[in-house]
Amino acid sequence: MILYVNACVRAESRTNRLAKALLNKLGAYEEVRLTDLALKPLDGESLGYREAQIEKQNYHDSIFDLSKQFAEADVIVISAPCWDAQFPAVLKIYLENIYAIGIVSKYSENGGPRGLCKAKKLYYVTTVGGGYDQRFSYDYIEYLAKHAFGIPETELLCVKYLDIEGNDAEEILSRAINNIDEMY
Repeated sequence: MILYVNACVRAESRTNRLAKALLNKLGAYEEVRLTDLALKPLDGESLGYREAQIEKQNYHDSIFDLSKQFAEADVIVISAPCWDAQFPAVLKIYLENIYAIGIVSKYSENGGPRGLCKAKKLYYVTTVGGGYDQRFSYDYIEYLAKHAFGIPETELLCVKYLDIEGNDAEEILSRAINNIDEMY
């Protein structure tokens, strides 16, 4: 199963258009539109509840539904526009909510994370109005994928300079979408 984690908040998102072009090449997918979920950052109460369920190994609780979906995906596509040199907060909240020990990760003998996810590849799709420094978005996702979730391969698909004065954003995006058609 291909899992599409959609962190785009705008109805006419350029990032979503780019991701959908990739998904059309990859095949049928299941979409999780983060803005449609009632995700909240973990607080003392929700974190305590989750830890209690993990301790009891009660992974059937609905609090783990998104974690299990993520862990069972064969391929994961995350789309998130780059805002203020990072991704939207809803993606961080999603990652915080799915990071359940015993489902997506476990502790190794030296105390570090060992990934339990089935996916062999994660694509990170983003668009940027100007230049792009991947340290605060893609690099973070890549680190989690490889070191915490056990996903061995990641790929960045980034279209930048869309909002530079004099640039034709639609032309730049269309060219990138056409390149996807040629590459995949």
